[in-house]
Order: sequence, then C-alpha cells, then structure tokens
Amino acid sequence: MKPKDYFTPEQQRQIVDAIEEAERQTSGEIRVHVEWKCKGSPLDRAARIFATLKMHKTKLRNGVLFYLSIHDHKFAILGDVGINTKVPENFWDNTKEAMLAEFKEGRLAEGLVKGIKMAGEQLSTHFPYDANTDTNELSDEISFG
Repeated sequence: MKPKDYFTPEQQRQIVDAIEEAERQTSGEIRVHVEWKCKGSPLDRAARIFATLKMHKTKLRNGVLFYLSIHDHKFAILGDVGINTKVPENFWDNTKEAMLAEFKEGRLAEGLVKGIKMAGEQLSTHFPYDANTDTNELSDEISFG
C-alpha cells in the first residue's frame, strides 16, 4: 500500500484544511509528510525531509514539519530554528501527547488534524499572522514518500 492510499480523499482534505486554518492564525508554515517506513530515528528522518522540502527557506525560519511513518508507527514534529529560539524545550510535548492518543486509537488523520490545530494556536503567540505581510511560503499539500 502506498502512503497516499492510506488516507481517504476526505481525510487528506481535512488535513490540508487544518493546515490552511492554522496558517490563518500564524505566520508559521506547516507541512505534513507521510511515508510507509522509517529506518532509524523519526526525528533524523524528519530533518532530512525538512531539508528536501526546503522548509528552512522561510523568511522567519518558522516552518513546522509533522512527519509520520505509517508502518513503523513513528512520528515526529520538527520546528525550524526560528521557532526553537523562541519557545521552551518542551513546546511540542502536549501536541505530541494529543496526537499519540488519537494514533493509538487508529485515528491517524484525526491525530494529524489535532496536532496541526494545536501548532497553529501555539505558534500564533510567537509568530502572529499579519495580513499585510504574510504570504504562504510553502505548499499546504501533504507530501508522500
């Protein structure tokens, strides 16, 4: 099974809608990458995907990647340096826990949507949306490996 086939078109739309909604609250840029297998650390893999997707090229260095490996039951949330210099070390812990609760029930799309919404709310404090200057710097579409 391909990672893209794991989510229904409706679930994919829900995830993209959550990204668009979250980005209306913050200048942060959110991406989701889903693949079937992850060899090694999901955080290391997320860092490679982050670079491949050129997420480090945002003006404020405030990109966030939600990485999910379906078969291996691994996931990571990776924020760019602009975020990491402004937020506490455990900034993503509540988001990870909320997502994990959904994932454990087999609700991957719902877990991603919940995490994305929480990220938008959290980022809005440090990176508020400004209608005059903000542009969508990265695609909101899910990338699949």
